Amino acid sequence: MEVFLKSVSALNDETRVLILRFIDTNGESCVCDLQASLGMIQSRLSRHLKILKEAGFLRVERKGTWAYYSIRSPLDRFRSEALEEIRCLSIELPALKKLSDTGECKI
Repeated sequence: MEVFLKSVSALNDETRVLILRFIDTNGESCVCDLQASLGMIQSRLSRHLKILKEAGFLRVERKGTWAYYSIRSPLDRFRSEALEEIRCLSIELPALKKLSDTGECKI
């Protein structure tokens, strides 16, 4: 029950839904790329990413100093269907800014 409630609670925020859709669309993303693309400060972004990870939507992989987030796979039925519904939403996504590839990442 606790895991289910965490998942539902994680989806009860427009920013977290945007983050999920962004990562789902663009694939694995470094925190610096997410920060630049979404125009968010690192502390706020990290808080949202932590909530989504604890709710079972995201996985994180550390590569040196950087943390890369992606959609967890496999997802259970609830999370999979929730992500499918998010894909149907009319959300205007910002362009992906890949600071991690250009060496501009300062995080």
